[in-house]
Amino acid sequence: MTIPETPAGTTPRTTPRPGPQEAPVPVKSKHVPSAADGPDPYFPASGDHRYRVHRYELALDYRPGPNRLAASARLSAVADAALAEFALDLAEFRIGRVLVGGKAARYTHRGGKLRIRPAKALAAGAAFTVEVHYTGNPRPVRSPWGGLGWEELTEGALVASQPVGAPSWFPCNDRPADKATYQIAVTTPSPFTVVASGRLLTRTTRASSTTWVYEQGAPTSPYLVTVSIGHYVPVPLAARPAAPRTGYVAQTGYVPQPLAEAFARDFARQPEMMAHFAEVFGPYPFGEYAVVVADEELDVPVEAQGVATFGTNHLGGGWERERLIAHELAHQWFGNSVSIADWRHIWLNEGFAKYAEWLWSEHVGGPGAAVHAAAAHRLLAGLPQDLRLGDPGRKLMFDDRLYQRGGLVVHALRRALGEDAFFAMLRDWAGIYRHGVVATGDLLAHASRYTTTPLGPLFEAWLERPELPALPG
Repeated sequence: MTIPETPAGTTPRTTPRPGPQEAPVPVKSKHVPSAADGPDPYFPASGDHRYRVHRYELALDYRPGPNRLAASARLSAVADAALAEFALDLAEFRIGRVLVGGKAARYTHRGGKLRIRPAKALAAGAAFTVEVHYTGNPRPVRSPWGGLGWEELTEGALVASQPVGAPSWFPCNDRPADKATYQIAVTTPSPFTVVASGRLLTRTTRASSTTWVYEQGAPTSPYLVTVSIGHYVPVPLAARPAAPRTGYVAQTGYVPQPLAEAFARDFARQPEMMAHFAEVFGPYPFGEYAVVVADEELDVPVEAQGVATFGTNHLGGGWERERLIAHELAHQWFGNSVSIADWRHIWLNEGFAKYAEWLWSEHVGGPGAAVHAAAAHRLLAGLPQDLRLGDPGRKLMFDDRLYQRGGLVVHALRRALGEDAFFAMLRDWAGIYRHGVVATGDLLAHASRYTTTPLGPLFEAWLERPELPALPG
C-alpha cells in the first residue's frame, strides 16, 4: 500500500550495479509459522495459530446488481496442535453447511468468527479439509482505517483487504504468516471481466454467465488475495520477446475502455521498471503481473499477489504517479513474496517498497536515493518523535512516518554496508526468503553476514528508539 508523499529533490544520480561478492552463509530454513508463534499482537482476534492452511479452493457466483454472493470454500489444512474445535474468520454471511473431512460439523458464527467443532477431534499433525457453503451481500469489514475487503462499485466490485479485510468475502485463517495456494473460480454476468490473483486457467461462457478460473500456485497471505469485477479491456504492457530477457513477465492492464490510451501512456515504463527491479532484487517472484484501474477514485493504490489496483485518480503522469507504480510493483518482492510474520514488522514491507521508489528515481536519472533520503529526514525532523518503527502499534502502522523512516533504514544499511555488499544483501534477502516469512530479527541476522561491523546499534537507533537518528552520511 502506498500513501501520499512530499516530493523529494532534483539532483540526478545513477544506481551502481552489485559487484561480485562472496556467497553468504546459507540460511538453514525460512521462518515458518507454528503454534508457538501465537496470536498476532495487533489483531489477536484474527486467525487461529493452532493450524495452517496450505490450499484454498473458492467458488464464487456473484451478481453485481443486487451485490449478491453465493459461494463455497474448501480449505486443506494441517493441525499444529490437537483440536477439538478451531476457528475461521468470516464476516456476516448466511452459512449453508460446514463439513470437516466430508462430514457435517457443528459450528457457531458470530462476531466475524466461524467456530467449528468436527465430529471427531483432530490430532496434532493431522491433515484435514474444511468445506463452507455461504451466501449473502458482501461488504467491507469495519476497521480503524475504514472499510476493508470486498467493495461494491457502481458497476462491479473490487477487493482491497490489507490488513484484515479478507473475511469480507471468504472464510480464512486471517494471519499474514499463514500462506497458502489458491484456486479462485468466479461466475458473473458475461459483460463483466474478472481479474483475480494468479494465472487464468479457463474462461467458460454458458448462457449469460461466464466462469473465470484462476490459479495462484505461490504461497499467498489471505489479505493479498484479490478479485476485481468490472467493464475492463486488456491493455498489454509487455510483449514476449523472441529470447526472453532476465526479468520478463507478462504484464497486462485491465482498464475501462475510455482510459486505455491514458493507461498505456502512463504505465509505458513499467516493463523497464520490472526489468530493473529484477536485476536489483532478483527474478520477479510470480508468473504474471496485472494492473487494474477501477472505474472509481481510490484513496491509495493497493497491492495484492501478482496484482495492483489503482483508481482513475492515479492516472495523469508525473513523478508522484510513477512512484506509486514503482511502490506497488516492489511489493511483489517485499511484502508478497517475502512476507511478514505478524503486523509488528510492517516496516519491512513498506520500507523496502519506499526505497524501491528511490532506486527507480536513480535509475532513470532523477534524484538519487541520497536526495530522497535527505528530503525524508527533513520531513520527519519536523514531525512528532513518537514512532517506534520496529513495533509501531496498530494505531501507527500505516502512518506516513513509518514509510519514510523505513526507507531511511534501508538507506542507512546501504551506507553501513557499502555499495557492492548492500546490493548483494538486497538481492539475497529477496532470494533466500523467496515465498517465505520473516521478522525484523531475520533482516538483522541476514545483513550482518555482509559486514564485519556490528549492525545492532544501527537497528537499535532506527527501529527501537522513537528519536530520529542523524541522516546517514
